[in-house]
Amino acid sequence: MLQHHEHTTALGTVTGTVFTVAANIDSHDYMKTAILALIGATVSFLVSLFLKWVWQRIKK
Repeated sequence: MLQHHEHTTALGTVTGTVFTVAANIDSHDYMKTAILALIGATVSFLVSLFLKWVWQRIKK
């Protein structure tokens, strides 16, 4: 049995939720989130490079 989902209702609900949350978040929170994302991405990249270096040392 095929079920028909109303995508416009789901899309409207998700969009409304996103806009409501975005309107209630302070601008400082956006800045803090961006800074933490930048730090997280940098640390992840550096750890990846370090692990690659360690793996190459182990293989030799």
